[in-house]
Amino acid sequence: MRVRFAPSPTGYLHIGGARTALFNWLYARAKEGEFILRIEDTDKARSQKEYLDEILDSLRWLGFNWDEIYYQGQRFAIYREQAEKLLQAGMAYLEKSKIKEQKSKMEAIIFKVEPQKIKVNDLIRGEIEFEAETIKDQVLIKSDGTPTYNFACVVDDALLNITQVIRGDDHLSNTPKQVLLYQALGFKVPEFAHLPLILGAEGGRLSKRTGATAISDYRQSGYLPEALVNYLLLLSWSPGENREIIDIDEAIKLFDIKNVNKTAATFNLDKLNWINNQYLKVTDPQKLTDELIPRLMEKKYIKKDSMDRDYLVSLVKLFQGRLSTLNDFLDWADFFFLDEINLDPVAQKKYLSEDLSEEFKLFIARLEALDKFDTLTIEQAFRDLVKELNMESKKLIHPIRVALTGKTIGPGLFEVIYYLGKERTKERLTRWVRRQK
Repeated sequence: MRVRFAPSPTGYLHIGGARTALFNWLYARAKEGEFILRIEDTDKARSQKEYLDEILDSLRWLGFNWDEIYYQGQRFAIYREQAEKLLQAGMAYLEKSKIKEQKSKMEAIIFKVEPQKIKVNDLIRGEIEFEAETIKDQVLIKSDGTPTYNFACVVDDALLNITQVIRGDDHLSNTPKQVLLYQALGFKVPEFAHLPLILGAEGGRLSKRTGATAISDYRQSGYLPEALVNYLLLLSWSPGENREIIDIDEAIKLFDIKNVNKTAATFNLDKLNWINNQYLKVTDPQKLTDELIPRLMEKKYIKKDSMDRDYLVSLVKLFQGRLSTLNDFLDWADFFFLDEINLDPVAQKKYLSEDLSEEFKLFIARLEALDKFDTLTIEQAFRDLVKELNMESKKLIHPIRVALTGKTIGPGLFEVIYYLGKERTKERLTRWVRRQK
């Protein structure tokens, strides 16, 4: 069996296209078939290398390796040859362009649609019937020599021996037109499977506001490819037993296109973030560090020639279980890399309005007195101090955290102090003591 994914390089690869690519790739791997990539670049004016590069890079990043690749822009002679056959058989006719500005002297080739019933046995939806009376005559080759979408699609699917056409149900209206062309050309009609739409959280069609951004944007935002693929899998398919985390190799063993849901799927960013967090938790910290280093360098948090990799790995481990995306690390751990921290004004007002300069000075003195500087000794020094001051721990923990990090949440305070180091901790707390004067 042979399936195909046919993106157009007139835009970036988005969630809907990636889900279609996944289900084609997955079905091919599940049935030990072949996954064909066909680039629909017949629109020379709108097709751009930038989009093509992003599509190919995104598919590679997601792990959808293809077995063969074809470009429609290189196959115009094939489409014309097939259109000429229909012309010679009396099943098509020529028509001059009605556009006055059309410089080409060529004539369009039009396919004559005869009234009939068209039945399609969809692998997901079951049998669907269409009336050809509602379909107007179909342009095969435009007067400028370019093939139309439906005609090029049929010729390629037939000549490339595509056995199942798996695509979004926004193509359902194209299916009866294409079936007529298959039959007229004497080609075997492939099986069709039309995937349900992906809707936004509010029920409408997916938009940029509700998740329809490019796959490269998700990559840039810090999603892991295996987590995004796992989430795409759950949009209209389930491995059963209420499972939500599934390895792609296991999915290959379980997947069948006939088990895809008929109803529309709903994109949920919170669910994607949760799944990404599950993968981030169990990913090798060394691998996460590799992913984070270029992001940290771009933010100018680190320099390549002065980077302490072991220290970075330690920080990654500190935050790993909390991250929804890799970029969360850049936001939450910034205070480890900045001399001037980003102070949350709400946190400052809530926890640093009261004069705690004496308490801060006492804690600084306790830290200076430590011969051994680790989380246990730091914590013990803190506990002894609040006990002597007869204070609740939280009365001092939260102000110290905000003074050191600028934030109200994060890893344990004593771990923060340990990884900041004695000198930086003293310097930041001393800065707040001076502010109180």
